[in-house]
Amino acid sequence: MVVSSADVVICGAGIAGLAAAAELARADIGKIVIVERGDPLALTSDKSTECYRNWWPGPDAAMVQLMNRSIDRLEQLDSANPGRIRLNRRGYLYASADQAQIPLLLESGRTATLQGAGPLRVHGDLAAATPAERAPTGSYRPAAAHNWRDQPAGADLIVDPALLREQFPFLNEQTVVALHARRCGWFSGQQFGMLLLEAARAAGAILLRGELTAIEQRGGKVSSVEVAGAEGSITIATPLLINAAGPLAGACAGLMGIELPLINELHLKAAIADPLMVVPREGPMLIWNDSITLDWDADERAALRDDPDLHWLAERMPAGAHCRPEGEGTSTQVLMLWDYHSEPAPLIIPPPLDDTFPEIVLRGMAHMLPGLRPYLERVPRAYLDGGYYTKTPENRPLIGPLPVEGAYIIGAFSGFGLMAAPAAAELLAAHILGRALPSYAAAFHPQRYADPAYAARIAAWGASGQL
Repeated sequence: MVVSSADVVICGAGIAGLAAAAELARADIGKIVIVERGDPLALTSDKSTECYRNWWPGPDAAMVQLMNRSIDRLEQLDSANPGRIRLNRRGYLYASADQAQIPLLLESGRTATLQGAGPLRVHGDLAAATPAERAPTGSYRPAAAHNWRDQPAGADLIVDPALLREQFPFLNEQTVVALHARRCGWFSGQQFGMLLLEAARAAGAILLRGELTAIEQRGGKVSSVEVAGAEGSITIATPLLINAAGPLAGACAGLMGIELPLINELHLKAAIADPLMVVPREGPMLIWNDSITLDWDADERAALRDDPDLHWLAERMPAGAHCRPEGEGTSTQVLMLWDYHSEPAPLIIPPPLDDTFPEIVLRGMAHMLPGLRPYLERVPRAYLDGGYYTKTPENRPLIGPLPVEGAYIIGAFSGFGLMAAPAAAELLAAHILGRALPSYAAAFHPQRYADPAYAARIAAWGASGQL
C-alpha cells in the first residue's frame, strides 16, 4: 500500500489507537492512517482481563469522572450492538478477614460517593455508619449475571455475617467484611476493539503495517513521519501525529526529543479450569483485600527462605490477589491475577513469562477461596500470558497535546486501557478539534508535570488504584 500523505497518523493499533481512530473518523477529520507493526490489539490490549470499574481511590474525582463517562459510552455501544461486546455489571467484590479493614472500606466507600461513584449502603450492625448509609434489612440486591440495566450504582458494604454467608458462601469462613462495588464488571475487549476498527475503516481509515521510525518537524511542528515496512521505508506527510503506542509510547515520543515520565511493568495472567466450580460462574470479580503468607509445609518454607532468589515467597505477600470466571455456557475457566511484583521492567517483546506464576496466584487465591486448595495437590495446567502496564508516577493516563505542535498522546493506561478508551478518545478529539473540554481534562494533560508543585502533591496521594 502506497500512502504519501494523511491528515492524521496514529502510532499504534491497540485499544487506544483504535478508539482515537474511530472517534476522529466520526468527526470527519480527513484521511486517517493507523501505523501498526504487528496485529491490531495484539501487543497488550488482548492480554487484558477485560474489566471495568468506576471505583478509583485518589485525591479527587477525575478518575471516577473519566470512567463514568467511559462506562456511559460502553453502555451506549452495547445498546446499539446488542450482545456484541457482552457487557455485564456483576461488580467487584473486595473481601477481608481483617477487622481493621472495615473502617478503611467504609471510608473508601464514602470517598467514592463524594467523587461520583454512587451511594454507599451499609448492611449489618456498624456503629460508624450514618443513618443515611444504613440499608434496610433484606435490601441487598445480588448482581444480575448478564444485564447491566437497572442495576444499582455505588457500593454495598456488608458486615452482617449471615448475609455474607448467604450471598458469598464460597469465601473464607473468617471473612468479616465485603465491599461490593457495583458499577463494575467486564466485557469482550476483542469485540469492542473490532467494532472500533470497523467504524474507523468504514469512514476511510487505513491500517498500515510497519514501524514508525522517524517524526520530522518544520518550524516546531509535525510535518511528516517515516514508516519502515516489509517493502522498505515510506514518508507520510502529516500535520497531526497521535502517540498511541502503549508500552512503546516513550520511544515514540523520543523520536521528537520528548521525554515522558513513564515506566513499564510486566503483569501476568493465568487461566485454569475449575471443574469443582469453586468460583461461581455468575459471580463478580473477587479480590482479597488482605496481605497474606502463602501456605507451605515446613520443609518447603525452609528451602524457600534459604534460596536467595525465592526467599520472598516465604515472606508476607501483598494484598490484591483476584480472579473472575471466564467464558459462557459450559466453560469452567477462571482468570487469576496478582500484582506481587510491581517494579519497572525492561520492555521485551514478546514478554517473558514465569511458569511459577499460576501456582503462586492459585495459592494466593486459596486464602480467599478455600475450595481451590484441592487444586494445589496437582496444579492444573494453566494458560499463561502477560503484557506491560505503562504507568505515570501517579498512575494516571496522558491524554492531550505534547510540546511539539501537532503531536498528541493517548496512553499510560496501566492496565485500564479497555475501560478508559471510550472517554479518553473523546477527550483527545476535543483537544484536537478545539471542542469544549470536560472538567477532568487537566488531570490527564501531559503538561501537568510542568508545575513544580505537582510532583510533591502526587507523592502524598498514596493508593494508585492498581489491581
